[in-house]
Amino acid sequence: MGHLIDLPKSRMAINIDNHFQPEYITVRGRASILKDLQKDAKKSTEVLLASDNDREGEAIAWHLKNALEGKTNATIKRIVFNEITPVAIKEAVKHPSDIVEPKVNAQKARRVLDRLVGYNLSPLLWKKVKNGLSAGRVQSVALRLICEREKEVENFIPEEYWSLEADFKKGKAAFTAQLIQYQGKKTELSNENQVNKIISEITNSECIVSDIKKTDRTVKPKAPFTTSKLQQAAANKLGFTSKKTMQVAQQLYEGVNIGSSRVGLITYMRTDSVRISQTALDEVRTWIGENYPNDLPPEAIEYSVGKKAQDAHEAIRPTYVKYTPEYVKEYVTRDQLRLYTIIWEAFVSSQMNNAKSVTTSVDIKAGEAVFRISASKIVEKGFYSVLKLLTSKEDSSGSLPSLSVGEVVSSEKFYPEQHFTQGPARYTDASIVKTLEEKGIGRPSTYAPIISVLLDRYYITRSNKQLVPTILGRMINDILVESFPGVINVNFTAEVENTLDLVEEDKVQWPEMMGDFYFPFKKHVDEL
Repeated sequence: MGHLIDLPKSRMAINIDNHFQPEYITVRGRASILKDLQKDAKKSTEVLLASDNDREGEAIAWHLKNALEGKTNATIKRIVFNEITPVAIKEAVKHPSDIVEPKVNAQKARRVLDRLVGYNLSPLLWKKVKNGLSAGRVQSVALRLICEREKEVENFIPEEYWSLEADFKKGKAAFTAQLIQYQGKKTELSNENQVNKIISEITNSECIVSDIKKTDRTVKPKAPFTTSKLQQAAANKLGFTSKKTMQVAQQLYEGVNIGSSRVGLITYMRTDSVRISQTALDEVRTWIGENYPNDLPPEAIEYSVGKKAQDAHEAIRPTYVKYTPEYVKEYVTRDQLRLYTIIWEAFVSSQMNNAKSVTTSVDIKAGEAVFRISASKIVEKGFYSVLKLLTSKEDSSGSLPSLSVGEVVSSEKFYPEQHFTQGPARYTDASIVKTLEEKGIGRPSTYAPIISVLLDRYYITRSNKQLVPTILGRMINDILVESFPGVINVNFTAEVENTLDLVEEDKVQWPEMMGDFYFPFKKHVDEL
């Protein structure tokens, strides 16, 4: 249901003179739900508030507690869990606690700050561009990143370069190799004449296998998913937008009917931690031991948690490893199955042995040119054993005829090809989420909404999965960046996230944080 009590839409509703206290109202259309809850609470001896285990959830619980307190004599407590499974829920009910005030304060501070910024920036856009536009603290920074990338794309001047491949033959076996060296130097071919000159020089040269190298490579499994990594993987592997990923993940978290019982299939999907509970580790190790005994490491593998991570949460993982993608197939939709599969694969593979591959490179010398062909093959599957949707192309490639150094092969045909250097790529859902996370902008719960808001307002559009600013978006960005360079920037936004974390840890009082920001900001707005 989201929030039942929040700031009104029609006015600022922040009492600046009274330590920035927000004036909350019952959200339009939600009054009847609140009344029903008050009725139920009146008849009860105990009320447990079980909203999501994050800042927004804590704030929802706090508002509900305040709305119920006058209407019932029941004790009101808070419970939290990371997965909707019988064990987790029963465990949570055994340990009710109080609402964590600092966590509520962090949500309140973010809400108030965003309201102060939005309600002061938007009128500027009404005056300069058109009525009804709005600007937000975090979205405007994301818009700035997208607009700056667009400028780089437009200013890029492509340069021509050429590549050369050749077909070689040994007996009946044919293979294609690429030119990597000419006259002892790495090849840099800038026009067709250079390429043709090389071809004519080597057409009649003898081609000899000059070198064969084998390199062993160990590939380590990756950590299980955090929110941002899940959004990136789903975008790259399944073509999901961030919004779609979160919608489908929500369905898996809330649960599906498996046979006669309904159960949450994954843990909470908003998290920036890669921690895994001991119970889940024991379960996955047992499963690997039964199904892939040779790929079970002697100890559980630990992944380091980023310093920013709010470690109350685990990584995103299946609630029960025994529910393999194959097993749940008949109970879920196609999209649910695909997303569940990558979550399941990422989690199970993260606790398996490394994979090992061998890459063989063969160099063929023709006159003063050296051509190379490489092929890899996996010699120990390790964690690759469970990957189907998550495998990557380069993990195994091509095959080579058996060759030995000094052997003569014949050149068959040359393939010169013209290319142009590629400019910087526009952002996609996956790459903007990666950038937002790396720069410390936003949190797991906000990545998808940031993109959605910019699309809904038509400040950006999606074209071939790329995010492109509209003319409107670029105008707005120019005005905001010119007028508020101190607010619409990455450092300020990341700094705010850090300060909010300090509010949550009870190390900073939020009204002070507001005061430090608001008064200089408001003065600047009035001057503009």
